Amino acid sequence: MTPPPFRVLILGHGEMGQAMEYLLQPRHRLSVWERRPKSGKPLDLEAVAGNQDFVIFCLPAIPHFDLATRLRPLLSPDCLCLSIAKGLDNEGRTAAAALTQALGPGLSIGVLYGPMISEEIRAGRSAFAQMGAIHTNIYDRVRQLFESTALALEYTPDITGIAWSAVLKNVYAIVFGVADEMALGDNLRGYLAVAAVRELGEIVTTLGGSSAAACSLAGLGDLITTATSVGSHHHELGRQLARGQLDAIQGEGVHTLEMVRARKLFDYRSYPVFHLINRLLTEPEQAKALMESFLDHLRHHPPHAR
Repeated sequence: MTPPPFRVLILGHGEMGQAMEYLLQPRHRLSVWERRPKSGKPLDLEAVAGNQDFVIFCLPAIPHFDLATRLRPLLSPDCLCLSIAKGLDNEGRTAAAALTQALGPGLSIGVLYGPMISEEIRAGRSAFAQMGAIHTNIYDRVRQLFESTALALEYTPDITGIAWSAVLKNVYAIVFGVADEMALGDNLRGYLAVAAVRELGEIVTTLGGSSAAACSLAGLGDLITTATSVGSHHHELGRQLARGQLDAIQGEGVHTLEMVRARKLFDYRSYPVFHLINRLLTEPEQAKALMESFLDHLRHHPPHAR
């Protein structure tokens, strides 16, 4: 039996907002809000928020808390809030943590993380995501929302694990771009993939998630996509670092590193690849030399299995 059409409010109309619109437009009743629309006035949130079945946050993590706080008194108790943001806000919170704090226990939240390149979604290609939620009944509702679309979902209760995996993989993708621009080869790419996933698992565990999240769609799956796709912003940032093009080095991964340092979220110096990426971004003029020094250290001091 085909589920009834849902009323869905999409917050943000960038690449992922457009991708969600592409997936959901054929069957559901959509409203789209943009903070700064290209034409006309923004959608009146107060007028539409109260009758929504779903609110999908297709925005960076930074505005999540304020927007969710603004919406909280307006939303129906049955409304489900989803986020696809893969960054941290200025308090060092993941999108899931920001929504949880802003909305409290009375409203359901979930996150969608995995290989979901917006251009491929809008071209009709398959996409894959883990749906993180506390209860399986929340997953069942989201599965109904995306039924008959090209987005394949799998459930996990490990919201913390997949949220941090999705956030941190953007950081790791940068070093792949540096290596590719320097033509350091496929062998190094293979090493970096293994080392990144190993470190991801350890970091995620210290932050309260399961180490298995590092090998999930939100971790390894999205890392492969982000670290190798020609359209990946963070892969391109690495290429720019290696080329010495330093004027536009910004993005969710860069902000994540800033928050890790500023908020002391974990001891990044304990993780060699993560520490290398931090140095690449704080000493960008030395990017090539830092990469060569890292490789030289590996040759003479191979890491022990951990």
